[in-house]
Amino acid sequence: MALLSACGVIRGDDEGSKGGGAVATGVTSEPCPKAVDKNKGCIYLGTISDLTQGPFAALAVPITDAQKAFWKRVNTAGGIGGRYEVDVETYVRDNKYNPETHRQVYNEIKDKVLGLAQTLGSPTTAAILDDLKANSVVSAPASWTSAWEFEDVIVETGSNYCIEAMNSVDYAMEAYKPKSVMAVHLAGDYGADAAAGAKIAAERNKLEFTAVETPPGATEQGRAITEITKNKPDLVILTTGPADAAAIIGQSAAAGYKGRFIGTGPTWNPALLKSPAAPALKALYEQSAPGKPYGSDTPGHKAMRDALPGVTPNDGYTSGWAWSYPLKAALDKMVASGDVSRKGLLAAVKTLSTVDYEGMLPAEAGNFSGDANAATFRQTLINKVDESAPTGVAIVKDFFTGPTAQGYTMDGPCFNKLS
Repeated sequence: MALLSACGVIRGDDEGSKGGGAVATGVTSEPCPKAVDKNKGCIYLGTISDLTQGPFAALAVPITDAQKAFWKRVNTAGGIGGRYEVDVETYVRDNKYNPETHRQVYNEIKDKVLGLAQTLGSPTTAAILDDLKANSVVSAPASWTSAWEFEDVIVETGSNYCIEAMNSVDYAMEAYKPKSVMAVHLAGDYGADAAAGAKIAAERNKLEFTAVETPPGATEQGRAITEITKNKPDLVILTTGPADAAAIIGQSAAAGYKGRFIGTGPTWNPALLKSPAAPALKALYEQSAPGKPYGSDTPGHKAMRDALPGVTPNDGYTSGWAWSYPLKAALDKMVASGDVSRKGLLAAVKTLSTVDYEGMLPAEAGNFSGDANAATFRQTLINKVDESAPTGVAIVKDFFTGPTAQGYTMDGPCFNKLS
């Protein structure tokens, strides 16, 4: 089906001949429900997030709100290619951080959206990955598993958990000179990916390494705490939810543990500063992160804060905003190419070698054009607890690549190498 436009011909795929102004699946010539300019068509993007009772809801609600604000800013500035605005509000669903629920709600919306503005969680997104690939549904993940390096339909932002953990161990080698490392982690792509990175870096640095898998839930951390306090590793790489992390760190410290914790990005929530674990967190914990925190001085951070006046600072906002840039860049290229369709969007993604993150991340973080090893972004940061910072953490070490990550060949998802 072809639609004539003032700017030339826009070709939709043959999914699109469904009437109602449809250009392609998830794209209409009719304006968006909350259109800034009713003369523009609408691109619908779905959101599947952890919005109520899952372990990441405290991050996921701000992530989702930030993405609404990001796309509102895009629409106000003229939209995509001067022809379309983007709707990320009509098809929002709650996955409760459950893969089955994720698949169910995805099936509810998949025929109504061009792509996904957000698919939260590694194991949850893995549950729909085959369908995403079969139908060329480009998606922005709210997760950083190394598996995404090998999936064309996933437009990830920032280093993966595996690289993040490698960099954390290398940072600790300089800062604390540990002799032993323990990875305490949730099961699945999130926890196992970071644990694998910690293992790879520990082996490179000739450190003793152990891995302890732990279930989610603050009251479920007894075994992890026992393993830490019994074995006394010098460094614990922690990959859990925030409540789990507070229980592990607080109770390990109370039992006399005096080593260091470095928790991957999702282990932190500023509310932990009001928890009983706060003194232990200040004394023993640092957070690794794929991007700069909320209060950072970049044009992107400022635009985010300006677009979200009056909110309680939370790095869920920071992540949700930053994750949206690659999808915007790909949508711009798709419309410019004239092929407004799922396949057109996927083709556009494959041409991106850099993305303008407005300073939130280096432009090379948005490389989706090369092979996985060449395109993998290898820089992360380390933050410390700082009560004066907007989200309770401040940068200790800015974007860096440790020697382990620098020399590592990304030839498959890291979590496969944990056993």
